[in-house]
Amino acid sequence: MTATPTHAERYLAAWNEIDPAARRAAVDEVFAADARYTDPLVDAEGRDAIDATIAAVQQQFPGFVFRLAGPADAHHDQVRFTWHLGPEGAEPPITGFDVAVVDGDGRIRTVLGFLDRVPG
Repeated sequence: MTATPTHAERYLAAWNEIDPAARRAAVDEVFAADARYTDPLVDAEGRDAIDATIAAVQQQFPGFVFRLAGPADAHHDQVRFTWHLGPEGAEPPITGFDVAVVDGDGRIRTVLGFLDRVPG
C-alpha cells in the first residue's frame, strides 16, 4: 500500500477524538492490530496500548488539539509530517515530527515520533 498525506490526517483525527468509543473505533480503523507507536515518552504496542496512550495525552492536555504544521510528505509505504498540539486558535506549546509506515491494508503499523518543542 502506498502511504498518502491522508494517512497523517486520519492519524491526527484519531488523536483528537475525545469520545472513548469513537476514539477506539478510529484507532481500530487507522492502526493495524499489531501497530507500534514509539516516541521519547512511550512505547505502545497494539491497539489497546495506543488507545490508552491517546487517552492519557488527552487527560494530560485537556482541550488541546493536534493539527498538521504543514503538508505531509509521503512515498512508498511511509508518510512524514510535523504537528502542533495546543489550544485551538492559540500558539501551540508542543510541536513534534512523526514518521508512519502503513501496511498492505492501508493501516498504520509503525509510528516513530519525535518531540521538537515541549513545555519546560
